[in-house]
Amino acid sequence: MSTGRRRLRRAAGQLASVAITLLGLLVLTFFIGRMMPADPVRAIVGEDATPETYDMVHAQLGLDRPLWAQFLRYMGDVLTGNFGQSIRTGQPVIQDILHVMPATIELATFAIVIGAGLGIPLGVLAAVNRDRWIDHAVRVFSLFGHSMPIFWTGMIGLLVFYAWLGWVGGSGRMDYFYIGMVPGRTGFLLIDSLLAGRWEVFRSAVNHLILPAALLGYSASAYITRMTRSFMLDQLNQEYMTTARVKGLSRGQTIWRHAFGNIRVQLVTIVALSYGALLEGAVLIETVFAWPGFGQYLTNNLVIGDMNAVMTCVLIVGVIFILLNLLSDVLYRLFDPRTK
Repeated sequence: MSTGRRRLRRAAGQLASVAITLLGLLVLTFFIGRMMPADPVRAIVGEDATPETYDMVHAQLGLDRPLWAQFLRYMGDVLTGNFGQSIRTGQPVIQDILHVMPATIELATFAIVIGAGLGIPLGVLAAVNRDRWIDHAVRVFSLFGHSMPIFWTGMIGLLVFYAWLGWVGGSGRMDYFYIGMVPGRTGFLLIDSLLAGRWEVFRSAVNHLILPAALLGYSASAYITRMTRSFMLDQLNQEYMTTARVKGLSRGQTIWRHAFGNIRVQLVTIVALSYGALLEGAVLIETVFAWPGFGQYLTNNLVIGDMNAVMTCVLIVGVIFILLNLLSDVLYRLFDPRTK
């Protein structure tokens, strides 16, 4: 079979896999919405509505139809980009999410840069110095990052670095004085403040971003460190490492060029999954820091039973992981030509 046909079949297989995954995701989100104890009709009409009003809204939402008909309607709405309106804001849900998502992306991106930049070198260092004091110190460091609840570290961080030392900003994305001073062109406050030439807003945004991003990054680095150490130990025990040293390669060359070069593909998956977890799992840190992002939006709507918003958020989380897996597959081919 020619190379072109193989690539075409592979692409078709990937598209089919994505389509099946998305269908399963739609089924999952639909039934999550139906199984939740919250009553979407009661959330709209209120507790004091008459039975006639309740029945009218119940029919308008299509909840009087068979379950399969409700699912087909839901799937059709999703495929046309109609995710319904949020009960809490009165705006289309997708519009709300597009408004809050840049804040979470900004936070998660800086956190994963910190997490990978810290976790990968520490994992390599621990593996190279296996069972020495450095290895033990790194393992304790990662154990604390994995074990401590993120909401607890967030509150302690605010108490120490903001209230006592005054090194960083407090809650929110910037000081209250600067709210509304920068037009939201992209939704990313750092970029918007630079485009507007407001350096004081940019400094305030960075000052508020440092602490929550560092705490999230530390939490992510714990997992990345452990996995990097495990991957490196496996490679360092291979026979080709001994052969490379016998041929005269330096210790640094054997570690970074050969051992680390062989785990890059595995690390792509680890970092991508960690980034996805930060995007959908920053709920607690966003709550502690009053960060107006995706996690806080999901929490607020879950509390009041806004199922349109909750189901859309769950669907978006699933799509994010699908896209990250596709990106990982592309990076595989860049880092390891054997996978082409």
